[in-house]
Amino acid sequence: MKNQTLIQKVGQFFFPAVFINDTEENIQETERLIKEHNIGGLTFFHSRASAATNFESKKKIVFNDDSYQKIKDLIVRYQKAAATPLLISIDAEWGLAMRIEKTPQYPYAITLGALPESKSNLVYEVGKQIGLDLKAAGIHYNLSPLADINNNPNNPVIGYRSFGEDKQKVADFSVEYLKGMSEVGVLGCLKHFPGHGNTNVDSHLGLPVLNETLEELLENELYPFIKGIENNVDSIMIGHLAVPGLNDGKNTSATLSKPIIETLLREQLGYDGLVISDALNMHSVSKLYETKGELEWEAFNAGNDILCFAENVPEGIQAILKNASQERIEESFNRIINAKEKVGILSGNTFTSGELDFQKASALNFEIAQNSITKITDNSNTKLAFEAQKNNQLAKLSLYKNIGNTFFQTLNSKLESPEFAFDSLETSDIKSIATALEKFETIIISLFVPKAKPMNNFEIDDAVLEFLSGLFQTKKCILYVFGNPYALPIIPNIKKASGLIQVYQDFNEFQKNAGIQFLENSACNGKLPVNIDLQ
Repeated sequence: MKNQTLIQKVGQFFFPAVFINDTEENIQETERLIKEHNIGGLTFFHSRASAATNFESKKKIVFNDDSYQKIKDLIVRYQKAAATPLLISIDAEWGLAMRIEKTPQYPYAITLGALPESKSNLVYEVGKQIGLDLKAAGIHYNLSPLADINNNPNNPVIGYRSFGEDKQKVADFSVEYLKGMSEVGVLGCLKHFPGHGNTNVDSHLGLPVLNETLEELLENELYPFIKGIENNVDSIMIGHLAVPGLNDGKNTSATLSKPIIETLLREQLGYDGLVISDALNMHSVSKLYETKGELEWEAFNAGNDILCFAENVPEGIQAILKNASQERIEESFNRIINAKEKVGILSGNTFTSGELDFQKASALNFEIAQNSITKITDNSNTKLAFEAQKNNQLAKLSLYKNIGNTFFQTLNSKLESPEFAFDSLETSDIKSIATALEKFETIIISLFVPKAKPMNNFEIDDAVLEFLSGLFQTKKCILYVFGNPYALPIIPNIKKASGLIQVYQDFNEFQKNAGIQFLENSACNGKLPVNIDLQ
């Protein structure tokens, strides 16, 4: 490996994007890229319509039940084309399900952030199970977890992907997740250095700016990264965000900043592991340079070892060969080779071993559900419901899921009552539901928040928010929220609800656990991972 020519070594820095559901023509093009340029690895996405900034084009994402088998087959095919074994990477923050249908899904980081510190072993288990799932597919490198502290509720892109806003918990849980993956031989990655939490711009589309000083960043944003470095994190991803305080007052993306990567991360924080750029097709950087290859050179020159989602491979290789010192090329090459040695691919370990264990994933999800459920308001919820049922004054209302949901089915074993459901404005009539609910005194409401991202009020219709506001003011309402807790502050008069329980995920395991918790009036051990002002 060490005897490769300089041009072959530079090829190792490039990790272009590849797509599971791609055309044969595109697949052959990738094979040519692998053969001709000795690229170091690949980063998998589901399809071109879903990758990084491509969602802007509003292309429809076509779902494919065969995606898991397709990625396994493609990895074998691409490895066959490679003279140097490829390091295969993917974003699997909550498991392969982040990119691939019909694969185990684990809870979002914000849900894990609700766990008590004493249950950090469950975060380790999530990392371990995700690692085993990746290995089964032939993937060596998970571009996760986020070490971002989510201290800005208006953040459009981090939010539910962060463990929360407590720096200690973010640091501890990030390390546990990394240790779980490392246990099974999968590389991890802390992102997005120096911290993407306190921003309100989506870096896929524009350049967020952090105005903190180095002292402020060391106190907060950088804390989880420092803990990761102390625990020998395999790699750190640089975020597309500007930090003028670290960069001589300039609004340059961290990905292109020597002071941030070389001075702060390498020299001051003493990190000598792999540094990977965030996707170079993101608009915060991709539109900066007209000449092909210049962006790739600038990212490498700033201190990145791996150029993720590089779109100009041949031109980027030439630009680095022309401008970089041999010493710098050797440094990055050695880090990449060391990572490949660590996962065993240079000695013939192809990785595609093991099966996806849906049963184990389900049992783990149920245990996380038991320990993360969070009671915000409790006015003897269970007692209130059983008394109302006795007097025929109890009804159930499901929002954005039908009445056959697991939560209602679990409640119905002991708490049967009339049930109503709102699915969408096209298929459901809120007025007739409101009229039907008038004769009931107590209502158990399950709100299945439609989207995890905050855009357009998490896709909760204004009519639904208005409807809930009215119910809270006129009825005894017990609200169970299955979704992002950042949705709570947008619900008017939520403080007037008799009961409020945050459940985080809509998985069947979470719904079943919520039903059991309600019937048994058992303790809720979870804690909101973010500060929320309720209306």
